[in-house]
Amino acid sequence: MEQIKKHLEQLKKKLNQWSKEYYTLDSPTVDDLEYDLVMQELKKIENEHPELITNDSPTQKVGHTISDKFEKVAHKIPMLSLADVFSWEEVENFNNQIAKQTKTLNNAYYAELKIDGLSISLNYENGKLITATTRGDGVVGENVINNVKTIKSIPWTIPDQNHIEVRGEIFFLKKEFEKINNEKLLNQEPLFANPRNAAAGTIRQLDSSIVASRNLDAFLYYYFSWNDNKKIHTQQDALLEIEKQGLKVNKEGRLCNNLEELKAYIDEYTNKRDDLDYEIDGIVIKLNDFNLYDKIGYTAKTPKWAIAYKFPAEIKETKLLDIFPSVGRTGKITYNAKVESVQLAGTKVTAATLNNAEWIETKDLRVGATVKIKKAGDIIPGIISVVKNSDYQKLEKWSKAEFCPACKTKLEKTDNEVDQFCVNFSCPAQILRSLEHFASRGAMNIVGLGSSTLNKFFEEKIICSIDDIYKIEKHKAEIINFEKMGGKSYENLIQSIEDSKNRSFEKVLFGLGIRHVGSKIAKVLAKTFGNIENLKNADFETLSTIDSIGEVLAQSIINWFTIEENIRLINELKEDGVNFNYLGEKTKTNPLITGKTFVITGTLSKSRDSFKQLIELNGGKISDSVSSKTNFVLVGDNAGSKAEKATKLKIKIINEQEFDQMIGEYENEE
Repeated sequence: MEQIKKHLEQLKKKLNQWSKEYYTLDSPTVDDLEYDLVMQELKKIENEHPELITNDSPTQKVGHTISDKFEKVAHKIPMLSLADVFSWEEVENFNNQIAKQTKTLNNAYYAELKIDGLSISLNYENGKLITATTRGDGVVGENVINNVKTIKSIPWTIPDQNHIEVRGEIFFLKKEFEKINNEKLLNQEPLFANPRNAAAGTIRQLDSSIVASRNLDAFLYYYFSWNDNKKIHTQQDALLEIEKQGLKVNKEGRLCNNLEELKAYIDEYTNKRDDLDYEIDGIVIKLNDFNLYDKIGYTAKTPKWAIAYKFPAEIKETKLLDIFPSVGRTGKITYNAKVESVQLAGTKVTAATLNNAEWIETKDLRVGATVKIKKAGDIIPGIISVVKNSDYQKLEKWSKAEFCPACKTKLEKTDNEVDQFCVNFSCPAQILRSLEHFASRGAMNIVGLGSSTLNKFFEEKIICSIDDIYKIEKHKAEIINFEKMGGKSYENLIQSIEDSKNRSFEKVLFGLGIRHVGSKIAKVLAKTFGNIENLKNADFETLSTIDSIGEVLAQSIINWFTIEENIRLINELKEDGVNFNYLGEKTKTNPLITGKTFVITGTLSKSRDSFKQLIELNGGKISDSVSSKTNFVLVGDNAGSKAEKATKLKIKIINEQEFDQMIGEYENEE
């Protein structure tokens, strides 16, 4: 039994981490198939050992962690998730359970496409949209109304003057999703793994103009009126009412009067899914008659009158035509595969990323072999395995590259790393990737200096190093004659370059591309050292003891500053007027808050980030957990265990009004 408990905890830990990455961080690390398989294994163990089921189990959870960026709104009716099934046999079992209540096997179901998007709840009152709330944890969600108002298919007003709630799915058309990922590719930013994460990442943007630029869409499928005597008795009628209010419904839904019709619908859209303009990952099956819902009932997590039939992961075989290396801005070599064109999850696949040489050797991939390929998360192409048939043994074994594909320098590999590197700092591919990184949105955000423009400037020897960016005015006559450039585009580019000079130190530090220094580490270093000179003069011991830095990163920073070309670059950028000082918010010295540690818990009138920023602005610190070092616990509604722990430890508990007084008293004294 101890072994079972241990395995159970490992499964729960995996699923909770994956859920956080998928729902909260919008950055999944595994595809749906792997997640579903582990979830099924957990359910199987819990069914066999119900005494091991705990409240923190992923099988007992509806949603995910709620973001602190937005106002929290409690759902009047919980937004439950649906139980997943993966075979027709499970659909039949579902119908058998329904039949126990309805006394017939011929139940009418409304079948709808399961859109790969983000769940949303829209509340209208007196005909006006008053809230737009994400699922959140199923009980409380995030009010993202300002962002939702940018979606053209969601009206701000409707004819119905009653208080009504409409729920549905926010999603991207395939063409819009590809457009966003292409932009991210050009900006050297991580790609969205699938449309659902793209929609979630977009709807949680703090800048509504970004949301508006991305062309989100929505389908609505749930209707409830809070104060209207008119009764809607079926899902089919609910969709007609939603459409009557000017809201968009998915036209592919269908009333299925028996299992035969339902099976035909599933088979039809299993084949049609690639032809749709949007991604779907299954079929939602709902009992059509609302009057039976309460009788059939609910579990803590799901309704018993509806399920989600999930499509199996699509895996295809194709021919591996070539394996070739490419070089990144740090000199790291990444291998890519060219494959014979194959239709997979709605798109043509002709290439896949292979990671590093060791991975390829472990899989024993050979050019000319038949390989199995699938899209991780239904988006990113990946080779799963090689088919070792009779022809495979005749193929030549693959061997890794010895020289850089761009500059022909001999590649190097350290003992403690799996990756190969080109160590030639003059490698043209590295220089170009470094320029793209420096100008990208996450670094200096130089609008108009994207990949294609930089390629042109690099070819024409206008920009050959980072500091050349700040000297392009010398080439004005040449640039304005380029195709698609002209005088206006040139002036906009010059202004964007000028604006970039005033970015805070962490932006330029990230843009310099020091190995292992990502955007978060750059922020830590900028806040710790304040400017480039202090960082340059820091010794190994000082760097390695900073939280989240460590020895490998410390040595990488030290090494970077020993290279003469890098020091020359810093001096050139300084002469060009680029800022190398940290411009973070200056904190006040509020004696009531400075040096004090706060924990924030419960539902407050503003987002948690608002209070966090105010505390940090006044010299305080934030902690996620209550301990003896905590000075104050700021509580809102439904505070929970953190408030209880604070009481036990005799830590001062304050409400929002008391916190405002702490801020206000000091401001009045000033």
